[in-house]
Amino acid sequence: MESNSRPPAGTDFDTARQFARQLRVDSIRSSTSAGSGHPTSSMSAADVLAVLVGRHLRYDWDRPHSDANDHLIFSKGHASPLLYSIYKGVGVVSDEELMTGYRRFGSRLEGHPTPVLPWVDVATGSLGQGLPVGVGVALAGKHLDRIPYRVWVLCGDSETAEGSIWEALDKASYYQLSNLIAIVDVNRLGQRGPTELGWDIDAYTRRAEAFGARVLTVDGHVLAEIDDALTTAADGGGAKPTVILARTVKGRGFSEVEDHEGWHGKPFPKDMAVRAIAELGGESNLVVRGPLPDAAAAPAITPSEPSTSSFMPRYSPGDKIATRKAYGEALTALGDQYPNVVALDGEVSNSTYAEQFAKAYPGRYFEMFIAEQQLVASAVGFSVRHYIPFASTFAAFFTRAYDFIRMAAVSQANVRLVGSHAGVEIGADGPSQMALEDLAMMRAVQGSTVLYPSDATSTAALVRAMADTSGVSYLRTTRGAYPVLYDEDDTFPVGGSKVLRSGSADAVTLIGAGVTVHHCLAAADRLAQDGIQARVIDLYSVKPADSRTLHAAVAATQGRLVVAEDHHPEGGLGSAVTDALLSEGAQTLRLAHLAVRELPGSGTTEELLAAAGIDVRHIESAARALLAEG
Repeated sequence: MESNSRPPAGTDFDTARQFARQLRVDSIRSSTSAGSGHPTSSMSAADVLAVLVGRHLRYDWDRPHSDANDHLIFSKGHASPLLYSIYKGVGVVSDEELMTGYRRFGSRLEGHPTPVLPWVDVATGSLGQGLPVGVGVALAGKHLDRIPYRVWVLCGDSETAEGSIWEALDKASYYQLSNLIAIVDVNRLGQRGPTELGWDIDAYTRRAEAFGARVLTVDGHVLAEIDDALTTAADGGGAKPTVILARTVKGRGFSEVEDHEGWHGKPFPKDMAVRAIAELGGESNLVVRGPLPDAAAAPAITPSEPSTSSFMPRYSPGDKIATRKAYGEALTALGDQYPNVVALDGEVSNSTYAEQFAKAYPGRYFEMFIAEQQLVASAVGFSVRHYIPFASTFAAFFTRAYDFIRMAAVSQANVRLVGSHAGVEIGADGPSQMALEDLAMMRAVQGSTVLYPSDATSTAALVRAMADTSGVSYLRTTRGAYPVLYDEDDTFPVGGSKVLRSGSADAVTLIGAGVTVHHCLAAADRLAQDGIQARVIDLYSVKPADSRTLHAAVAATQGRLVVAEDHHPEGGLGSAVTDALLSEGAQTLRLAHLAVRELPGSGTTEELLAAAGIDVRHIESAARALLAEG
């Protein structure tokens, strides 16, 4: 065993070589000890990371939350043995934790890295996501923080088959992110065999250059070449992102598996691990640290305190205003109050009304064009740098980015998503544009908040609430203009609801959200003409739902509920209601659930709501049917 030592910043090549050897050994030891993991994928990139960490990564390992630090993102998150071996090698994780914690229940050294570790910015493991998130981090550094940190992203060659990688390079080029460096570990082998391009470095080069990147190519096992490329990449020249293509060998350092198929994601059996470690030169405990960041060049960023110089927009009851327009107005007002609010959109800002924010604060607005995966990933990247991102597009198009939304929750990121043009209410555009799955999709995200306002006043209040809501939050807005229902002083806490009609003689409860609230009110008016009193609930907070108010309604109206939603029946408002009631204990329900159950087509709003069976006439009819049952 080599003794502990800490070389000065700027590790020499001999030490970097020994460090790379140690990273390979520890990748083998940790994965064999755990009985699972990806040692060969870690071994291929060990030389590159040893040089990066020892000579170029400007990082204060004792102050991982310093705003001056560079960022290191493992887009190939399955190479976690390498990452955790680095953490041991810089002295922040012990050998004991590495050997007894990796991939074990309750350990912070999970199979793929997550921010439970203070040195990890975002969760990775779903391939093709680390580089897109890195774009968001680099955007913040270049255009907002104006701090000279660099964003280093280790990518696998297999994940370049993901379109999100090329979306990321495209936007990095558009925004001239010279502070973003992607290192591609071109080791030729994927999970089931050779990758699409193998070692065709020229093909990789042509593709990356076509998307506007500066490309450097190296032998990923020659330290001097690696060092030269990292030095060039770090200079920030050319106003382009840099892609370093490192030709490597999977399983490098152990002759029995080098460049052999069939070893992806497989730890070595104990006897093989012994042979591999012996061939590599044995165990060691080097402690290697590279250069520190220039803290003086990076003033600390702290969450901005809201200004009191402006207020949220106010609306008068009866005025007809689309909730999507109220979103734009509220976001713009919020931008004045919160200097760290940023907005992103997917080239539909004149429909989502994010354009209002863009006009007021062009320096804090970022156009992602029609690249919804990059839209969400950039929002996650901004959240890494303490910003409050709002990302908007048509609600239907968030389905394309759902894996990024799911991983945002795993990353414990704080992002606000806003989907407009939801449901059949949008009218003639047809079913390709109608989000009818979005509430279910967003409700299923771990720890998410899902909001669906019915008028401009509640929209503005909920936009303000989202700024202070952690995790993934989603606001669904409506295309058409509808009357303002609430006074300017009404409050809309997350997890609440509004009872718009109620009385001691209520016979049935009508529950809606968004557009169907207005139809529930109209249905209640019709029922009242025959002396039937209906309670009306605006369930604007779909998740968390107001279980107490719902429980009280069940008790008051003998379990008679009509739920009307502009959404498919699965996972939306009806599911939110029944889930909330079950959480309060067993309920006796007589439930009429009105939802969009058939594939819609084009038509007017009125025609489509009627055809789906969720308009005022169908809500009234469902209430009467429940009452007729006794």
